[in-house]
Amino acid sequence: MTKIKFCGLSRFCDIEAVNEIKPAYVGFVFEPKSKRYVEPEQAADLKRMLALDIKAAGVFVNENPQTIACLLNQHIIDMVQLHGNEDEDYIKHLRQLVNKPIIKAFRIETAEDVAQAKASSADYILLDSGAGTGKTFNWKLIQDIERPYFLAGGLTPGNVREAIRTLCPFAVDVSSGVETDGGKDKTKMAAFFDEVRKDDRL
Repeated sequence: MTKIKFCGLSRFCDIEAVNEIKPAYVGFVFEPKSKRYVEPEQAADLKRMLALDIKAAGVFVNENPQTIACLLNQHIIDMVQLHGNEDEDYIKHLRQLVNKPIIKAFRIETAEDVAQAKASSADYILLDSGAGTGKTFNWKLIQDIERPYFLAGGLTPGNVREAIRTLCPFAVDVSSGVETDGGKDKTKMAAFFDEVRKDDRL
């Protein structure tokens, strides 16, 4: 069963929506340059509202590992999603501080990008077209990846079922594809969830 992650939540109504829809994961963005950025205090308030069976990932770009460890230890997030230039040494250092799942994101444009993703020591890899571009990439590049991965980049209720049938990812990750006017849209989120689950019901 393909898992679902709604990323970039920032409002209490977003949490109310996911508590009803029940994805496996949500994401809080801690990159100040992002329009979906949340302050740690804001994320803590959102996390307190979040259903216990939904895991929260913290999205970071080249953040100080100590800062990430602090958020994990305070239970504001349950796992880490790295979207910068974090290398293997960085991941090793982070593992020395915390024992929580690590997702490393890779922008997929070439076969070399795929090779780097395959070799990552992170618990999961996330394959994307770029930092919040909202566009898909060439899925043919990743058809032979056997390790569990999160598929992101341009997913919508209209194409996610095709993506799952083509690639069989561990999870699908969506942000802008379920938004209206820059905010999460509960109707689109529910439609995305239903499209992912259609084949599960067959």
